[in-house]
Amino acid sequence: MTAPSTQLRRALATGAALGLTLLATAPVAHAQDEVAAAAPITVGLTVTGPAGVIIDTDITTDGHTVSPATGGAQLCDSTNNGANATPGATPTAALDDAATLHGFDWDGVWYPSFDDYLVTTIDGQSQTADDFWLISVNGTATAVGGCQHQLSAGDQVDFTWTPVG
Repeated sequence: MTAPSTQLRRALATGAALGLTLLATAPVAHAQDEVAAAAPITVGLTVTGPAGVIIDTDITTDGHTVSPATGGAQLCDSTNNGANATPGATPTAALDDAATLHGFDWDGVWYPSFDDYLVTTIDGQSQTADDFWLISVNGTATAVGGCQHQLSAGDQVDFTWTPVG
């Protein structure tokens, strides 16, 4: 009868060890998820089309999956294309949030090689061969795409209808 007792003790010990391991790692995984998700921030957002200002508001945003009008939702959290090590709010995410809250649409072409969108349409105004949507932050055109540029609280984000050249 000692053999079954030994096997039973081993099985119980193995099960207990596995259970403790799972319990011990669960809080760590949860804590890492919290660190990875950036807190929402508030930025100024102005969209100016050929006929004038479409929207000028403060928007609370974070990095998240964005959904352009024609679909193809993609993650847009400033880690795109390895631009930043940690996620955060982006100009395109701010535009996406404003569109949802204020009832206008936006669209863009997703470029896998850049891991980013080219915003092509805002509130029905589509880029042409002569004009496009320029993204700037704090008065300076972004050097990277709208899903790669990481915003800070209080930044001013502008999408401006701009002539080519």
